[in-house]
Amino acid sequence: MSKQSVGIVGVGLMGHGIALNVARKGWPLGYLDHPGNQPTDDLDALGATRHADRASLARASEVVILCVTGTPQVEDVLLGDNGLLASLRPGTVVIDCSTAVPASTARVAAAVRHAGGRFLDAPMTRTPKEAAEGRLNLLVGAEPELFSAMQPLLSAFAENIFHAGSEAGAGHTLKLLHNYVSLGSVALIAEAASCAGRAGIAPEVLVEVLRKGGGHGAALDRLSPFLLAGDSSPMRFSIANARKDLSYYVAMAEGLGAERAVAEGVLADLDGLVEAGHGADHLPLLAKHFAAKRFAAKD
Repeated sequence: MSKQSVGIVGVGLMGHGIALNVARKGWPLGYLDHPGNQPTDDLDALGATRHADRASLARASEVVILCVTGTPQVEDVLLGDNGLLASLRPGTVVIDCSTAVPASTARVAAAVRHAGGRFLDAPMTRTPKEAAEGRLNLLVGAEPELFSAMQPLLSAFAENIFHAGSEAGAGHTLKLLHNYVSLGSVALIAEAASCAGRAGIAPEVLVEVLRKGGGHGAALDRLSPFLLAGDSSPMRFSIANARKDLSYYVAMAEGLGAERAVAEGVLADLDGLVEAGHGADHLPLLAKHFAAKRFAAKD
């Protein structure tokens, strides 16, 4: 069976890895030219087609993958002026790998279906390193038949694929749950590290105790290089992005009537850091900022 033509919007830190693996594994690839893209020379060398606008990308694609910042960007790309839906080919599958508010996802999916397309949400976990290696985790909301049909393409850039449910938005719901636990754990350890510093506990001692006890896990593995050596590169995820994801989670929990006091506390700290001008910092720098008595604005 021939492989579908794939278009991607959002060739950033995560989307570039997705695009690279799709092209390497034989899918005809097009991508939207955008200032936020990572360098695309490697995609061009693999025969990818650069599209100057959304309409051109939509007309050339049987599957469109979105890997953009969040809900406003997803809505703009699909529904805004010159949005993809205006030029969508009948039967086109839209795969949203972004992090988004599930209630918006349900509305977007309905709009895609109304335009003659099909929709699944497939947000991802892991880092740009795994994206480049084709080893992402995908959390998919899709009807079983569509989920099965898209498995070969999804497997081109994912190691683990989880079917979150049949309703549009199920994948985004599971992603927000995951990110709340993951990002919240980093914030918790960062706060503990700042307290340890004030108490005179050496960072290497704290990290070793946590590693050999109940504090061990992915959050500690990603944070400890910064605690021990000032290296934030293992978690190239910005405080602003974390703030965005936690705000989506709190909104979702509020809509469900679920408990959210801890999440609101983490979100309040992230809000303060973003307002103080630290939004672009990698998330491990929480430990540095928490060590200060208050969030001082950047000069």
